[in-house]
Amino acid sequence: MEIRDRLIALVTAILGSATSVPEPFPMDRQLSDLGVSSMKMVNLMLSVEAQFDITIPQDDITPENFQSIDSIAGLVGKILRGSAQKGAEGAPLSHRTPS
Repeated sequence: MEIRDRLIALVTAILGSATSVPEPFPMDRQLSDLGVSSMKMVNLMLSVEAQFDITIPQDDITPENFQSIDSIAGLVGKILRGSAQKGAEGAPLSHRTPS
């Protein structure tokens, strides 16, 4: 499953069954316009970290990076590419270690 598909599933789950989500999902639409509150946004951020086994750097936790599926997908892709590049160079990965 590609990054955007996984993110759509996360957002849909966080919104819950009481919220109708447009089909096809509007990738560039502000998540707040779809009903994602600030509390749900925190849950989304934590869910993204768990789903992709990443840690989002504090500097990247910005409204711009979490305004739409497209913006979150860009952030996740950047973090995953950075992790893969560091891993290829023999440096430690930024992925979280299982606890």
